[in-house]
Amino acid sequence: MMRDGFQGKWDGTADGLNICIVAPAPALQAGLSSMMRDLEAVEEVYVASSLDEFEFYRAITDILFLYPGNETSLDLEQVLDDSSLTGIVVLVADENERSRLVPENQDIAWGILPLTATVEQFEATLLAIAAGLSIGKPAMVTFLGGSESSPQEDPLVDPLTDRETEVLQQLARGKANKQIAFELGISEHTVKFHISSIYTKLGAGNRTEAVRLGVRRGLVLL
Repeated sequence: MMRDGFQGKWDGTADGLNICIVAPAPALQAGLSSMMRDLEAVEEVYVASSLDEFEFYRAITDILFLYPGNETSLDLEQVLDDSSLTGIVVLVADENERSRLVPENQDIAWGILPLTATVEQFEATLLAIAAGLSIGKPAMVTFLGGSESSPQEDPLVDPLTDRETEVLQQLARGKANKQIAFELGISEHTVKFHISSIYTKLGAGNRTEAVRLGVRRGLVLL
């Protein structure tokens, strides 16, 4: 689990997150809501068949999970223009599908996930979004403004090592240094050394920035 060191809206002690699932099919709504209700970070789960129905829950929703039906980018832009959402996760049928409903608005965190993702991947995305991180494979993303997301063309002068990439992946999952050390079988001192190296190579000043830069370069995947 990813509780220790999590610095987002949910810290493991406060009330959980309110989720709204917007999907056109009742069976899909039922399956996703059942899974979400089993997650410790989730307080309430609401369901709607469209963004029009979502209006009823918008004021009490922290994170929106959207599987597009008849929704368009214009529909979603109107929702986000007047919203207090922490973030949005756009769901796609599979990893080969590109979504055109990912917001470029820097005031809201976003994620993109295939329906084939595991429960652990859904939870990791949920916690990352609550912490203000945007998560998704670059090849799956087209922003609402029309620009495609792709790894930066300029290669790192000093690429991350395999171990540094593993540490960066753990940072993206909200893991504390002690947890990373346990997961990778290394000391906390070594973890701190790797994190410092990651910051230097990516030009990051903190964990959040390192993860965001890693996502842009395609180094962080769920």
